[in-house]
Amino acid sequence: MSFIKRNIVNDLSDQDLVTKYQEDGNIQSLCDLYQRYLELVYGVCLKYLNDEASSKDATMEVYEILANKLKSHSVDNFKGWLYSVVKNHCLQILRKQKHQIESLDSNEFMHSDELMHHDSEFELLSPHVDLHQCLEYLPSGQRESIQWFYFEKKSYEEIAKIMQVDREQVRSHIQNARRNLKNCLNKKRNG
Repeated sequence: MSFIKRNIVNDLSDQDLVTKYQEDGNIQSLCDLYQRYLELVYGVCLKYLNDEASSKDATMEVYEILANKLKSHSVDNFKGWLYSVVKNHCLQILRKQKHQIESLDSNEFMHSDELMHHDSEFELLSPHVDLHQCLEYLPSGQRESIQWFYFEKKSYEEIAKIMQVDREQVRSHIQNARRNLKNCLNKKRNG
């Protein structure tokens, strides 16, 4: 934690520094306040992200978030509020990473780049031809969930509201659809 340097001492309470920052935008008040809890912020980031470099980045990002949010939020207990902000930021980072990983995993079987021989010419099949054929074989709940999630970029919560089912049902539909699509695409590739 050598990147954390605690050299600012301010006798004002957390609430006084918050009020000062909110009233006149005094950035030094925010710096003093953040400096008090820098180790806490880094510790929470490290707990959730489990990576030093990502935690350092997130610690710096939290400062920027505070600079914006603290202007408009009423904060009675700064330390508790800060902890919630840091935790939510880390969870958002993890969700984003998970979504990127899921997208990468799904791309392995969602596209077909095979070359097919046709009348002595090689022709590249459209990457979505097999996929759209396989989508037709899915039960309607699975098909709709996949279309909303991958093509319309909707979240599980948004899909659940649209389809009027709970979030777990959407997750189940997508998981089952991915497995069924993978099996269907493999059958089409292997003939």
